[in-house]
Amino acid sequence: MDIPQTPTATTDRTANASASADAGTISADFETFLRLLTTQMQHQDPLNPMESTEFASQLAQFSGVEQQVRSNDLLTGLQRGLATLGMGQLGGWIGMEARAEMPVNFDGQEVSLSAAPHALADRVELIVRNERGEIVQELPLAPGQDRVTWTGTGTDGAAVLPGLYSFAIRSWSGADMLEERGAMVYATVEEAALVDGEIWLTMQDGVSIPSGDVMGLRGAAG
Repeated sequence: MDIPQTPTATTDRTANASASADAGTISADFETFLRLLTTQMQHQDPLNPMESTEFASQLAQFSGVEQQVRSNDLLTGLQRGLATLGMGQLGGWIGMEARAEMPVNFDGQEVSLSAAPHALADRVELIVRNERGEIVQELPLAPGQDRVTWTGTGTDGAAVLPGLYSFAIRSWSGADMLEERGAMVYATVEEAALVDGEIWLTMQDGVSIPSGDVMGLRGAAG
């Protein structure tokens, strides 16, 4: 999984400078267009003059493009402001445990999971996959079990190697698999960052997810 880089104040200054440059370019281009249009009118063939409606049409088209670009700049600024406000509100999440469907950078620690088996399941398994998508463990669960702790062992009972692992809950009814859905992981929030107008949360193990993926919060385990 590619982890977005935390934006810096330099990024914001660069974005603002780019927006200012775009606005300046639009203004300069519009002035150039007016000069060209005036010159064209002054030097047109008097025996075959262009229709005034054609000049008006060109002017209207350019003005429409200019207005659209300015509107886009305004919307971008509003979006950035709202995202920044949201990030400030998420400051209270730092240090708490967030529940979301996400992988874990395993390094020997136990992993707390939230399971949601199918309501009709009579057999449930926790499926653990490594970064290559290979199944490293199939752990039987009780049909109604909604909490599970993965201790980091594989199918042979030995500890797995450190790395990125993902989790899923597989529900069965007899010999028929009803569904396989991602398991929710509890991880401590370490940082909230604004990335391309979207708020991302970085967990203590380095995994980053969009804040919208969080389905629950709880106090960090003491």
